[in-house]
Amino acid sequence: MRAKRKTVQKSVQAYRQRMQRYGFRQVNLWVPDTRAPDFVKECRRQSRLASAGLEGEIDELLLGVAGTVDGWT
Repeated sequence: MRAKRKTVQKSVQAYRQRMQRYGFRQVNLWVPDTRAPDFVKECRRQSRLASAGLEGEIDELLLGVAGTVDGWT
């Protein structure tokens, strides 16, 4: 099993070096786990908070920000 692990490690290392030569850099991201038991519940909670009486303010904010980007109206 140890030999296989070394082979995998070398393969991964070679891949990372190759990608760096191509001008890429590795980025690790942490994202919400959509499989988590409370994920749907939390999405609903945040959605309710976001929409609770703020529709007009959110629209104004989005339109204001979009107006600062060339080509957006």
